[in-house]
Amino acid sequence: MFFVLSKMVWFVLSPVNLAILLALLAALLAFTRWARAARWLGVASLGFLVLMAFSPLPRLVMWPLENRFPQQPAEKGPVTGIIILGGAIGVARGDVVLTSAAARMTKAVELARLHPQAKIVFTGGAANLISPVTKTESDGASVLFEGLGLPRERILLEDKSRNTRENALFTKQLVDPKPGERWLLVTSAWHMPRSMGVFRKAGFAVEAFPVDYLTEEKASEFVRVSGRAPRGLMIADDGFKEWVGLLAYRLAGYTDALFPGP
Repeated sequence: MFFVLSKMVWFVLSPVNLAILLALLAALLAFTRWARAARWLGVASLGFLVLMAFSPLPRLVMWPLENRFPQQPAEKGPVTGIIILGGAIGVARGDVVLTSAAARMTKAVELARLHPQAKIVFTGGAANLISPVTKTESDGASVLFEGLGLPRERILLEDKSRNTRENALFTKQLVDPKPGERWLLVTSAWHMPRSMGVFRKAGFAVEAFPVDYLTEEKASEFVRVSGRAPRGLMIADDGFKEWVGLLAYRLAGYTDALFPGP
């Protein structure tokens, strides 16, 4: 139920979707006795969209998420296993498709080569709410990892999870971690606080290895105007979604802190 509800709520609350829905509502009201209110609503929805597309606000929303967990040296060892969260890969027309979060996959291969004894664990099924599932993210990960030269016997695939909480629960069941083992968790930096909170709640001790940064450390992030609307909208969508997700997971009891930290 949580999975279905989260998909439906975020469809409405996504900044881009919300702006479009408000604009559609304004267009409909324009032909009614609320035409004056419709004009103000249309202006507000356009202004909100412009703010998300070009202003520094999306990066300001993203910045504290990406700074919560520092990245550690890749060569630091020993490492028992490397866990990669889904959200970066798919399969289309029989071939691998990488999303804007592709650094999760490329960094995983780098870590696998630096630590040849470590297990490679990919966790990700299919998060589709409506369309039928033919190939999972794990199917794509298997093709990619083997194609890049990782031995099949090192790779473990968890293909049932649909969200971050299920990533943690199902991965723990799959690998059965033991005390003293060192497991690295690889996901986008902005997604790391919620991911760490969920794994901790599941009783799986992992170390954060954030990748896929969308902001810089320097102060210019706070004043820089975005030159590409799609990029700004993407950052806004990911950033606001993560803050909403942190709140929802805390209220649902899936994490033990609102903003998990080191």
